[in-house]
Amino acid sequence: MTHHEGDPAFRVLTIKREHQVPESVNPPILAPLSLVHEEAYTKVPLQTEERNEETLKNHIPCTDCGRRWVDFENGDGRNPVNFSPARKWAITINACAFTGIVAAAASSYTMGNSSMIEDLDCTLFQATLGFSVYTLGFAFAPLVTSSFSEEFGRFPFYIVSSFMFVLSEVMIALAPNVQAVIVARAIGGCFGSTGAILVAGTIADIWLPHQRGFPMSLYALAVIASSGLGPMIAGWIEANPSLQWRWIHWIQAIVSGVCSVSMLLVLKETRSTVILARIACRVRKDTGDGRYRAKSEVNKPCLMSMIATSCARPLRLLFTEPIVQSFSLWIGFAWGVLFFLLDSVSGEFKNIYGFGVGETGSVFATIAIGSILGYLVNVYQERLYKKYVHRKGQEARLYMACVASITLPAGMLIFAWTAQPDIPWIVPLIGLTLFMTSAFVIYQVVFIYLADCYGPYASSALAGQSLCRNIITTVFPLFTSQMNDLLTYKWSGTVFALIAAIMIPIPYILFFYGSRIRGCSPASQKILEIEAERNNSDLEK
Repeated sequence: MTHHEGDPAFRVLTIKREHQVPESVNPPILAPLSLVHEEAYTKVPLQTEERNEETLKNHIPCTDCGRRWVDFENGDGRNPVNFSPARKWAITINACAFTGIVAAAASSYTMGNSSMIEDLDCTLFQATLGFSVYTLGFAFAPLVTSSFSEEFGRFPFYIVSSFMFVLSEVMIALAPNVQAVIVARAIGGCFGSTGAILVAGTIADIWLPHQRGFPMSLYALAVIASSGLGPMIAGWIEANPSLQWRWIHWIQAIVSGVCSVSMLLVLKETRSTVILARIACRVRKDTGDGRYRAKSEVNKPCLMSMIATSCARPLRLLFTEPIVQSFSLWIGFAWGVLFFLLDSVSGEFKNIYGFGVGETGSVFATIAIGSILGYLVNVYQERLYKKYVHRKGQEARLYMACVASITLPAGMLIFAWTAQPDIPWIVPLIGLTLFMTSAFVIYQVVFIYLADCYGPYASSALAGQSLCRNIITTVFPLFTSQMNDLLTYKWSGTVFALIAAIMIPIPYILFFYGSRIRGCSPASQKILEIEAERNNSDLEK
């Protein structure tokens, strides 16, 4: 068999050799090496000549020679950060589209409650339970599945998650009883979360740190704007007597099916460690030299150990790190209120202003509008960050979060106190838009700030806040009806606004004292050690 020069496995690689000793026979595929202490780097063109074929086949790896590290060359097209801009944006847009569909499915479910309760002869609490268990999947599934993505890559999980999500929507549309709906919603939440939670990691895979602001904003926009667009469209589907709740889910199944096919055609693996491991495996197979390794293959823990770590570390950070704790509670509360509103706004506008189902669905356009405004605010925040990062460090991310901490309860109070028959309906919608703009700013700041602060532990920190946020989101809708019946819409909103006001100091404390808080953190000290070791390694290269 002749290896062709265009074969991807035989392009130029960077090989790092450990503990080299003089060899009596030069390795047939290596250019001469210069020794630097006990390690050396060399740019190694893997030869393709037929005259080397037999030597490669018969070469016996020599353990005395140490390992040869397989890494990307500068500008290597297989490195995800070197993908073309068109490829990067195709991957980003497809991944964000799936996230948007999953978010829309979460919120649009409530618009079909009336016809579903009548069709399946179930209670309002049972229907609401189907709404809540969806977010429960978002809380726990990623803790386990994130380890599998480290082992097998992101691409297989996108494909499996998207197609299983389609099947869960079909299952809901065909459900003969509410129990089947609840089970299907739980399945949809698990698979939807697995796919959606990978998007932030995919963006980090293919975009350099200074390029991630816009793609991350697009991701956040997809999450929150779709939470408003979903029920807005579903409201008009529910208003049509020949469609109603089942067609809400049929349409979601069709749209998500189209997205799944698009992902299958457009996406490719973006996790560099998995790509390098595959290249190293192919090189070992083609050369017969077992010394070729990707660094991710060495001292690699078993899958069960990885799962245990991915479950334990987010919990440890959540319970021991003040920054993770405070931001998790803050975004968790804001998200809980959002889902409280998703479950109560329809009834409020129906009872106070006499809106129909389609009209109450249109009310949720304020969520999309607030998301767009929040996105524009974050564009300004990005400018502030670039201007002040050298002075404030990570805390330069928090300027607009400080403003949002005040406008969040303000928007909630406007909505709560102006939703009255003698006040035009547009006024409470202004309050709802202000609330959503603030929630969007907080959502994106939480992701970027925690990623900046926790570096190599960013995934665990974000998983911890996601766990807290989605557990709170699961609980809030379960007492929506009871709270509104007991306190009325006005006072329920007032209670939440007062709690939000109590949380105003959170971003201010971190803005002024965040660096000191991190200085007392064992996790932050460990991160500094990892970064120092990485910098030393880069200098050695």
